[in-house]
Amino acid sequence: MNLNIQTVHFDADVKLKNHIEHKIQKLNQFHDQIINVNIYLKLDNIVHKIKDKIVEIKVAIPKHEFFVKQSCKSFEESFEMAMDSIVNQIKKQKDKN
Repeated sequence: MNLNIQTVHFDADVKLKNHIEHKIQKLNQFHDQIINVNIYLKLDNIVHKIKDKIVEIKVAIPKHEFFVKQSCKSFEESFEMAMDSIVNQIKKQKDKN
């Protein structure tokens, strides 16, 4: 499984990257053929919104691609919500097969 973490217009600290890498490794228990995981961390420039930390996760397995986008006050919270959603998508797909 290839993991790619990209940040847009800022540099993520090592603690955040390590947290994401640790959690992403758990995806293997839900599907054993994960090829690629792309994670995008973005700052929303809209000042009036409270939710301004955006996390996008894209997971590729043979013949399918899963995508989720979440935004919250912190990257950790956004990532946890996105991770829960991506796990649900993977489980539903695996149940179909």
